[in-house]
Amino acid sequence: MAKTGKIYTGIGGWTYEPWRGVFYPKGLPRAKELTYAGEHLTSIEVNGTFYSTMSPKTFRKWASEVPDEFVFALKGPRYAVNRRVLKEGGDSVERFLESGVTELGKKLGPLLWQFAPHKKFDPADFGAFLDLLPAKFDGTTLRHVVEVRNDTFKTPEFIALARKHNVAICYAEHETYTEIADLTADFAYARLQKGDEKLKTGYPPKALDAWAKRAKIWAAGAEPKDLPKVDKKAAPKRPRDVFLYFIHEAKVRMPAAAMALIERLQ
Repeated sequence: MAKTGKIYTGIGGWTYEPWRGVFYPKGLPRAKELTYAGEHLTSIEVNGTFYSTMSPKTFRKWASEVPDEFVFALKGPRYAVNRRVLKEGGDSVERFLESGVTELGKKLGPLLWQFAPHKKFDPADFGAFLDLLPAKFDGTTLRHVVEVRNDTFKTPEFIALARKHNVAICYAEHETYTEIADLTADFAYARLQKGDEKLKTGYPPKALDAWAKRAKIWAAGAEPKDLPKVDKKAAPKRPRDVFLYFIHEAKVRMPAAAMALIERLQ
């Protein structure tokens, strides 16, 4: 077994007009943006799959335009998560998986299931949803992560449920969203959303240093002591892959933040 997991660092999507001339060189053809992003980052979280159904051809095209070690995290469709009764989302989950996600091959990263801030924790309801998420599909092992945004999820029962299904809980660094840093799967996932547009790298150097340290701790199998947990017991110590994304706030600076973190991790 490897002594440490891999750390993947990136941004949300790769198409954003203000990045042209800031992240992307002036004059770079739009068709080359994903290739350029793939050369400077190690992962991208795709938001488009939340709103639209892609095709196998699209996933194959994405995979062909990035380096071998690059991975895509895909956001699960809104039709699966924006429901009063989550167990009724089985058809939406299946349709998403059948859209061709496994065409990404080894470049398929975690599948992110993101819930609205008003969605409260109901053990039976949420457990039924986790039952819908297969560990394998089309011969490919899947990694699932949930992002919950309501404080009712801050309960040991939720942590135990996620661990039972080997589903990661997204750590959301955000001004208002629920923060849960418990490790519940064989990988860790974080979305960093406190960027500052006035800073060239989006985040202060000390904050980037701190995230580099936390990422290395997670990859080595331990837990950062400065992040809030629900379950005070330590998670099993084992190497874990780590996925970190700079998202939303100060979006124009997020590629620079990701690249600055990658430098610190080398």
